[in-house]
Amino acid sequence: MISKETRAKYKVTIGIECHVQLKTRTKLFSAVNNDAREATPNTLISHIDLGMPGALPVLNEEAINLAMKAAFALNTKPQHFSKFDRKHYFYPDLPKGYQITQYDQPIVVGGFVDINVNGQPKQVNITRAHLEEDAGKTTHPTGADYSLVDLNRAGTPLLEIVSEPDMHSSAEAKAYVRELWLLMRYADVSDADLYHGNMRFDVNVSVSKNEQLGTRTETKNLNSFRSVEKAIEYETERQIELLEKGQSIAQETRGWDDAKQKTFSQRGKEEAHDYRYFPEPDLPPVVLSSQQVDKVQKNMTALPGSIRNRLQTFQLDSASIETLLDEIPAGQLIIQLIDQKVKPELIKKIANWLVGDVQAQVSSGELGWEDLKLEPHYLIKLAELVNDNKVSSSGAKVVLLEMLASGGDPAAIAKTKSVLQLSDESELTKIVAQVIKDNPKPVEDVRKGEMKAIGFLVGQIMKESKGQANPGLAQKLIKEQLKI
Repeated sequence: MISKETRAKYKVTIGIECHVQLKTRTKLFSAVNNDAREATPNTLISHIDLGMPGALPVLNEEAINLAMKAAFALNTKPQHFSKFDRKHYFYPDLPKGYQITQYDQPIVVGGFVDINVNGQPKQVNITRAHLEEDAGKTTHPTGADYSLVDLNRAGTPLLEIVSEPDMHSSAEAKAYVRELWLLMRYADVSDADLYHGNMRFDVNVSVSKNEQLGTRTETKNLNSFRSVEKAIEYETERQIELLEKGQSIAQETRGWDDAKQKTFSQRGKEEAHDYRYFPEPDLPPVVLSSQQVDKVQKNMTALPGSIRNRLQTFQLDSASIETLLDEIPAGQLIIQLIDQKVKPELIKKIANWLVGDVQAQVSSGELGWEDLKLEPHYLIKLAELVNDNKVSSSGAKVVLLEMLASGGDPAAIAKTKSVLQLSDESELTKIVAQVIKDNPKPVEDVRKGEMKAIGFLVGQIMKESKGQANPGLAQKLIKEQLKI
């Protein structure tokens, strides 16, 4: 473990390449299902994916539309002219012997992503984003002397987003990949399912004592924000330790062992591979008209930055805002209420329910967000019942959970569940009088100024009313009857 003093001598520089699986119905160049998550190996393939002689690729137009959306989400515009190239290399999961990608004229050039780390804003610049097809997947069974190849993912449409080396800490990198994940989801470019590899991150890390970049390593195929953070922390520590011992850093590709929380060497990269790029002869260039670009821009939905700004006006804490952004149905519901000009205090109450009780239900695995009965008008009505002291906070939770599972009018549910608060002064006055009569000692304590005893009396009133008394009104009536 290196000391803080030693660590402070070095500048860490980080760049990230992110592979985003586009949410098209079919693959990039063939009419084959693009969802391989539950498919039997080697069943979602065609002669095009296999590179059979005479097989000709046909570009999926929807992939171009999604790439255009991604460009606007990255604060830039799609290029009016881009083209595809062949990247040649040989590996068992690449049956064609080359990958169709974009090399020197990609569909997205430039852009940036705004992040916030510990309250400090930062901009991470984007070098480029290019379309390419994915390769298959090779697995190496433990203890076996063979490997297995599944080509279901061969031809899956990817958008590779390449950042500038603008990040200098694991916290910045984690914030960047999370914001990128939000952007791709809100722009409807990708499902961004990290568990199934819809977004994968390759992290380049180097350390140096001066402004000159050190020798970098690339840790590939990270699929969570935490693994990005931890891989960078490990690589930073490992590289500094080597340099402090007078050793050199090997430029190499590394993997991440999540169980051991360590990176490990995979292959050396002392020299750049000669991929022998040349223009793809079977695909024409992609030429976008101004009308096509304008149409996509006009139909862009609200992105995380603008939604975050709107939510901040309701004095929600940053953790609540980020939870609402993470769970798109919740965030969209709150924005809908804002657009309907619902009272701010009601919006804040509903937002707190969503990030508290509702999120807890989802996290328990009992229901998914898509299963919940999130009916805006009923949520507003429940918030009004609480504001009007007709339902307590604890009673509201009972009603809310029933609403989530079955739907329905909160007032009717509150009545069925016996959580409507008794706010009728004439009826509550009788209960208060009886409690005062039955509890002379606490009453005397209250008259002597020991106001803690009033809590006991309120508790007795709640008991007598079977939990339906309005506690605030009960306390007010106690004071009136005791003339204090």
